[in-house]
Order: sequence, then structure tokens, then C-alpha cells
Amino acid sequence: MTDDAVRPVDAASEGLPVSVHGPAADDDPGLLAAEAPVGGAPVLVKNWFDILAAAEKPENDGSLAAAHDSARAYRSRAKSDNTRAAYRSAVRAWCAWCDRHGVPPLPASPRDVAAFLAAGRDRGQAGNTLKLRAAAIRFLHRAAGLPSPTDTALVSETMAGIRRDAPNPQKKRAATLAVLRELLAPIPDDLRGLRDRALLLVGFAGALRRSELAAIRLGDLDRTDQGYELTLKRSKGSQTEAVLVPLPYGRTELCPVRALARWLDAAAISEGPVFRRLWLPPQATPDAPPALPAIGTEPLTPRSIARIVQARAAAAGFSAREFGGHSLKRGALSTGMQAGAHAAQLRRLGRHKSFDVLGEYLEFGNLFDGHPLGSVL
Repeated sequence: MTDDAVRPVDAASEGLPVSVHGPAADDDPGLLAAEAPVGGAPVLVKNWFDILAAAEKPENDGSLAAAHDSARAYRSRAKSDNTRAAYRSAVRAWCAWCDRHGVPPLPASPRDVAAFLAAGRDRGQAGNTLKLRAAAIRFLHRAAGLPSPTDTALVSETMAGIRRDAPNPQKKRAATLAVLRELLAPIPDDLRGLRDRALLLVGFAGALRRSELAAIRLGDLDRTDQGYELTLKRSKGSQTEAVLVPLPYGRTELCPVRALARWLDAAAISEGPVFRRLWLPPQATPDAPPALPAIGTEPLTPRSIARIVQARAAAAGFSAREFGGHSLKRGALSTGMQAGAHAAQLRRLGRHKSFDVLGEYLEFGNLFDGHPLGSVL
């Protein structure tokens, strides 16, 4: 490691606030964590942040130190599991880059952070990926009680240039009602087919994200005369309060309640995750009959759910690359819009905080259909 790896940060020359001994005035000092490895080697910073992001709540022995540790764990849990996992991955990438170039990850200079982000863009990383990495570096510094280099003009201008250079990510195609029927048509009634059919229909009926589908446990489902009431303990739109999502009975083969009940019955699931991995055990002998799929105990990952959607799209004759985990949510909301549902109802179904966010999920067909002035011009 070069001498630059342990060089002190010149706050004035790097554009940082002059004081680097505590949190910036506009940051939350409540995130301050004990024994942050300020000035330490990248591996120490990575290991410290891994422990912090894990948010393990310690045994409270009544001491002040234990109470502080417990409060810190609760504050860390204010971020969703997915966000904390994404931040951990981003901080690991940042620390690895710092280790290769002999620069300190904590505190970081704005110049080094800008170079890290620019290097990522030069390797083809998407703008959203780099935006997340910048947010993770900011959180890392806040957690250590330090001003963040991402708040400086040097980093913000670099990110602005990256946004101009990086093309907008292509939105995944909406699995609207017509598309959903085509996805379901070739699915057989074997165990994997029952699972995937239920997954597609539940995701569509509840306008669920792939992470929300992956997190469903049997105890989250309450069957009523009108269908299932699904309790989402945490979602992107509500990090701290549980929300109820109705999954209504249908009158057609698209009924999510019956599809889900068939899967649960066939898989004999009495507790735990609802949507699980399936795999084929190895054959005992070459001439033995095909082995039946084995059902796992762990839930599918969000990425696995995206792959299932893509595989079913490919089997139905679509391009798999057009579809992904957001296709079901986009399809549900777009279908509701086409059916004439009020925007407030769509926002409630999608659990969006604003109508602006809702608009990003809607897929419009012919731009001239339903033109507000079409009948008066």
C-alpha cells in the first residue's frame, strides 16, 4: 500500500466541511457507530460495515453500552433488508477499489469517490448502480460520524455527467392481462407449473414486486370469504408499517386464490415460505423412472423470481429480455388503467407514495386512445 493510503484528508482542498471529527451539521448523529475504523485499511472498513449492516441486536444486560448498541441496531433496521444488502455490496466494491489504488475508504476524498464512480461508468455500469454506490458511500460516512464526500460539488457534478452519459434503463415490458394469459397457457400442471402459475397470478393480482413475492410466508396469508388478505410486513412504499394487500377470488382461470391454494396443497406447505425452490434429485440408476422434484425449505430469491418470469415469457414465445420482476406489477397497474380504474385506486394497489411514481409503472398503448380532447376537437 502506498503512502497515499494513509494520507490525511485536507478538508479545505477536497471541498469537505472543515471539521472531520464528527457528523456534519445536516447529518443524523444518531447513526454514529462505536469504534469506526477511521483511517483504517479497506478490509477493516469492509468488515466493520458488514457487522453494522447486519443489524444484529445484542443482549441488553442493562448497561449503557448495551443500550447504545441495541438502539444502533434498531436504527440500522430502519433500512429494508434489500437496501442493507445492496449497501453492503456497494461498500465492498468501494473498499476493494480503494485497496487496489492505495487510497483510504474512510474518510474518503471527493476526488477519489468521483474517480471510483467514473471508473464504474467507463466499465459500463448503469447510472442507477452508480447512484446506489454513491448512496452507500454516503451512508458509510454517516454511520462513522463523518461528513460525506458525496455531498460536495465535485461528486455531484460527476454524477450529473454520468447521468447524461448513461442511457436510461429500458423498462421491462408490462405483463398486462392479454400477455399474462399467454404466459400461463403453456404452463403444465406439474409441481413446478403449479408453483409458477400461482406466483404469476399472485404477483399480478397484488401488483407485487419480486422482493415482496419472495418474502411471503404462510402466516402472512389470511383466507376470507372474498379471498386472501396478504400482510406485507415491509414494502418499498412502507418501510415501517405493515400493509394489507387483497388477493380476490376470480371468476376465471386467472383466479389467484385457487391457484395459490392448489400450489400449497400440492407442495404440502404448512408453514414458512410460500414460494420455494424446486430441484430434481440425482437419478439412482440410469434406467430408473424420473425422480420427482424435491421441495426446498428456503424461499426463492428475488432474482430467481425474475428468472422464472423470463423463462415463462420465453416458453410463451416472447423475448425473455423484455420481461423481469417488475413486469407483473407494471402489468397489473396498466391493466387497471385500461379498465378505467381511478388513479387513486391504482396508487393504492401499487402502494406508491406519489402519483409521479405510479406513472412510471403504467404502460401506455396507442397515444391517441383516450385523448382528453379527442371528443371535442
